Amino acid sequence: MASTTKPGVRALHAQIGPSILNADLAALASECDRLIGDGADYLHLDVMDGHFVPPITFGHFMVQSLRKTIPKSRCWFDMHMMVENPDRFVKDMADAGADQFVFHVEATSNVEQTIRKVREAGMKVGIAVKPNTPVEVVVPYVEHVDLILIMTVEPGAGGQKFMNAMMPKVQTLRRQFKELDIEVDGGVSLDTIHHCAEAGANLIVSGTAVVKSENPRNAMDSMRDAVTKRIPSWTSL
Repeated sequence: MASTTKPGVRALHAQIGPSILNADLAALASECDRLIGDGADYLHLDVMDGHFVPPITFGHFMVQSLRKTIPKSRCWFDMHMMVENPDRFVKDMADAGADQFVFHVEATSNVEQTIRKVREAGMKVGIAVKPNTPVEVVVPYVEHVDLILIMTVEPGAGGQKFMNAMMPKVQTLRRQFKELDIEVDGGVSLDTIHHCAEAGANLIVSGTAVVKSENPRNAMDSMRDAVTKRIPSWTSL
């Protein structure tokens, strides 16, 4: 699906993760099943606590319920933890069946401790960056995490316009870390995916553009192809 141009460098892959918050929550299990069947590489689950961001969404009990119908072997769960004090959620999410725990650098006073707790719980770990946070804040931690998530909207509110001004953050990370998984989230659609691909993002979160599409499979295929075609060029960024 994807390759690099230099031998010995870890091959990056384009992956599309629908944001299930945009799905019909009254039929969430069947909606997730539909998205996986249409080719989703992973599912992106937004956890909001009403403190770090105003809305409240769902917690580990829902994750646990979804995991009963969707085994880890079929699809991995990418938890976007828009919460204060993310450490207190780590054990419950791990026990519920989460695969990846992405917390906000702005939400913890001890980034190293949070990374360690997530690792010890058996999950992959990522750090998310809000639009107003300089990307340099997360650079010291890159070697200790599995991904960096660059927010392309303000977290916590749907329907926002994609912030192309966030792409220099992606470019900065891609120049320095050729093998890093870089995720983008917020307003990503068929109209904006080329910005993400050109900048160097390989993990693509998309809500409405995929979940509400008349043909989710075609939407995800188009986004994945757009990124895959750009991967060889990233070594020159």
